[in-house]
Amino acid sequence: MRAFVRQQFGGPEVLKLVDSDKPEPGEGQVLVRVHATSVNPYDWHHLRGEPRMARLVSGGVGLLRPKLASAGCDVAGRVEAVGAGVTRFASGDDVYALVEWGGFAEYACVAQDLLSPMPSNLTHDQAATVPMAAATALLALRDARVQSGQEVVITAASGGVGTFAVQIAVAMGANVTAVCGARSQELVRWLGATRAIDYAGGEFTSERRYDAAIDIAGRTSTRAWRRALKPKGALVIVGGPPGRWFQPMTHFLASIAAGAVASQRVVGTDIGRCSEKGELLAALTRFIEDGAVTPVIDRSYPFQELAEAIRYQELGHARGKVVVTMGV
Repeated sequence: MRAFVRQQFGGPEVLKLVDSDKPEPGEGQVLVRVHATSVNPYDWHHLRGEPRMARLVSGGVGLLRPKLASAGCDVAGRVEAVGAGVTRFASGDDVYALVEWGGFAEYACVAQDLLSPMPSNLTHDQAATVPMAAATALLALRDARVQSGQEVVITAASGGVGTFAVQIAVAMGANVTAVCGARSQELVRWLGATRAIDYAGGEFTSERRYDAAIDIAGRTSTRAWRRALKPKGALVIVGGPPGRWFQPMTHFLASIAAGAVASQRVVGTDIGRCSEKGELLAALTRFIEDGAVTPVIDRSYPFQELAEAIRYQELGHARGKVVVTMGV
């Protein structure tokens, strides 16, 4: 099978397309023929080993070289074989999953607990956009305890996580203010946002009005958010500004620390440590099949151009998701 691997930290250029043996599913595992994957900030952070502070974390990306040669966390495809003890899936099933690694290959062995049946109304290309971005969005909204009728503000609303967060919040009955660039305001309104604000204006924190704020990769201080939130509101941090050495970890930790002295709750969403990824995907499938959530795809690349897909996503200008197709 074809797979992209890397032996050192660096940009997309360190990825090498190689031929390797097709994996065999072990006990409790499912062999999935990958039809499509997508790229996320998670992928290029791991590819570069940044922030470098994360290399010191036990169980992290590795210290001097990558802990894992393979990469890619989004998988959408079809079951080819199952290992011993697998009862929930059979050969031919269309599935998708959020995995730690292995998505940038033609085949992936996935624990059955991480897999979910793919939404029946999506193509594999569309389904590949869902696992990391949509699961992060749903977890963040759950962390915020969003309820029907509440006022919710979402930053980076036109990005991968943001486009899903807007739609899911609306499906939960919230009134959504979407913060994005001027060129994306029509998009977020189409997704269901009640109002759209240009992030360059900065006015979204000027008055107290929100029950919850989902701050995606933001640079807004906790102090500013406290002015924008109601006294019992919630601030959920999803990542932060990129950096070579410490960011977004320092933004994340500083926000949580500042929240300790505030009346509002401050929570950090960490999809990587979430133990219920399969359940999140099952919930997302219901949203999608009900017509409440639709993936937004900015660009699609063939598998051999994976490096170019990562370069484009890393620029931070994509509206929605960037898909990589296997051409199956």
